[in-house]
Amino acid sequence: MDYDWITMTKRLTALSLLLLAGAAQAGLPTLNYSCPGNIHLHTDEGGPAYINGDEAKLKKISDTTYDVVGGGVTVSIGINPDGTASVMYTGKHGANGICQEE
Repeated sequence: MDYDWITMTKRLTALSLLLLAGAAQAGLPTLNYSCPGNIHLHTDEGGPAYINGDEAKLKKISDTTYDVVGGGVTVSIGINPDGTASVMYTGKHGANGICQEE
């Protein structure tokens, strides 16, 4: 094989890995969701997070999963591979449900 071809292939492979690593570490995006029971979630990119306008505790479970806890409610956020979010809540007395993007 030609030396230049091998060098270019290695560089392209390294660049691809760097781009993938950056995408995987994107973190928590800005979100606005409404949950049953008049629960509203807002997150700023990278945090903080708010439940009904009050700053809540943001806990990173993994690179794609977060819990937001405040006001007797836990809102769980999952970031899908396409960048969209799946958001659900658990409240007092076993209340739970799926939240919708506002």
